[in-house]
Parts: sequence; C-alpha cells; structure tokens
Amino acid sequence: MGYFLGSIPFGYIVGKMRGIDIREHGSGNIGATNVFRTMGRKWGVLVFVLDALKGVLAVRLAMIFGEGWAVGGPELFGILAGLACFLGHCFPVWLKFKGGKGIAPAAGILIGLIWPAVLICTGVFLLVFLTSRYVSLGSIVTAVALPIATYFLQGGFTLTFWFTLLISALAIWRHRGNIARLWAGTEHRFSFK
Repeated sequence: MGYFLGSIPFGYIVGKMRGIDIREHGSGNIGATNVFRTMGRKWGVLVFVLDALKGVLAVRLAMIFGEGWAVGGPELFGILAGLACFLGHCFPVWLKFKGGKGIAPAAGILIGLIWPAVLICTGVFLLVFLTSRYVSLGSIVTAVALPIATYFLQGGFTLTFWFTLLISALAIWRHRGNIARLWAGTEHRFSFK
C-alpha cells in the first residue's frame, strides 16, 4: 500500500493536465521543484503538498493498522509503510522506475512519524535556501540535519532514528547529480522572479 501511494506521480499528472510532459522540461524530474520552475509557483506548491500527503497517509494508515500487534507495533508499521512510499515516489512502476528525489514525500512521512523534527528541518532548509538560493543544497543539508534532530528529540538510536538515517542517505544519493553540479559551480540558483 505504501509503495503504490508513493508511486502516484503527481508532478507528471499535473503536467499532463496542463498539456506538458514534465519529464521533457527543466531538469526532467517529476518532483515539485521542477514543476515549480517549469509551470509556476501554484503548480509547484500543489505537487509538493500532494506528494507530502502521500507520505502522511501511508504512515498514518499503517500505524492504525499496526495498533495491537505484538511485533513492532505502530512505529514499525509506520516506518515500513513510509519507506515503501518513499521508494514508490523515487522509483514508480508507472514511469519505468524514474521518479522524483523524494523530498516532499519524506517530509510527509516524517510529519506522520516525528513532526517536531520536520519543524527543525524546515528551518534548516529555509536558512540554507534563502542564503544560497540553491534548492538542492537546502535539501541536502536538511537531509544531513534530519537524523541529528531525530537523535536529540528521541534521546538516542531509536527505530525512527535509523529510518531517518536511511531516507536521508537515499535522498542525498538521489541528489548526486546536483552535488556534482554544485561542486562544478554549474547548479542553477533559484530565481524569485
């Protein structure tokens, strides 16, 4: 269930509703950032919210299902559904396993699991993004901050900490092209115009 929720390609769907294949524009990615750059703020925000909601829904439904189970309980069920949702977004079967980078669904997953960490990471993202104007750099630094925030909020190496470490590593890996461009000085800065 988590995978199929995650694999709904909202960026692609919104683009098709507007008469374009988002994979043929901008970075070619189906995520909210490319939709924002290609189609405008309204559509980019819509895709971000829809992608985040996939994560919240997957986690919350799984946690309800996990109530009362002797093994793992709600936290484990939520984490497994969240991971499946994240993988579904990054590798959707409908688009030949070429999806988004996972930032929006990861935010939704984390809202479902540990919302205070999302508040901290939102602050980190905004600080890095507004000072550098690189969405990718903000996303990468936020991915590094996430497991650190989770560690301190939960007081140690909990199951949720290890999950945040895993999805942070996956998010950074999905940004490897951006990292190369940042290193080479060819990454595009975000324009507010």
